[in-house]
Amino acid sequence: MKLIADLHTHTIASTHAYSTITENCKWAKINGIELVAMTDHTEKMPDSPHYWHFENLRILPRKIDDIIVLKGAETNIIDFDGNIDLPESSLENLEWVIASMHNEVLKQGTVEEITETYLKAMKNPHIDMIGHPTTAYFQCDFERLVKGAVENNKILEINESSVNYKKGSRENSYELLKICKKYNALVAVNTDSHFCQNVGIAPTAMKILEECEFPERLVINSSMERLSDWIYNKRNIKLL
Repeated sequence: MKLIADLHTHTIASTHAYSTITENCKWAKINGIELVAMTDHTEKMPDSPHYWHFENLRILPRKIDDIIVLKGAETNIIDFDGNIDLPESSLENLEWVIASMHNEVLKQGTVEEITETYLKAMKNPHIDMIGHPTTAYFQCDFERLVKGAVENNKILEINESSVNYKKGSRENSYELLKICKKYNALVAVNTDSHFCQNVGIAPTAMKILEECEFPERLVINSSMERLSDWIYNKRNIKLL
């Protein structure tokens, strides 16, 4: 299996990242990636840009250095009601929206609270993917999470950075993938790259998929045709 897109990357607009969108695209090309989603942090994260950053993404070309650019954001789930931290005016301009839990923004809850929060967030039609749901700090009921993702047409992420650096994420990824396979839920394998040379490089996450014998047909970013069809059906945006 080969990844053709990285759907979770950061630029210097998120100030604990170190590369521009141009540098990310340059290295995507070197690393054999065809599409990059530009998904910087939103308001409640301490390092986030002003919301104008997201409203002005329309000025970017569709391709940079021959790499397709999806104009997106990694939003924060900010409360147990599943709300996220971008205004409607910004969300309407975006092409790819991740909703993630970060301990800088949301307090730790019980498994029931975290599960219910994810399920409420999934009702938001602007959200495309749930970011790094495997971290132990926000432990949830994976069976209910996966069922909710299928019901609401959301993608679940296996995050290279999380499986390498976040407590419990590697072990939880095996459990999540087993349940995704059971219910035919779509996943995306992404880097969460904060430096350009890492874009599209996810050896640990890919090894986990291999060990789980996870089917390629359920990895949304292993096929440009599959990914572009999904985005067209969801957002009426043609990438190809």
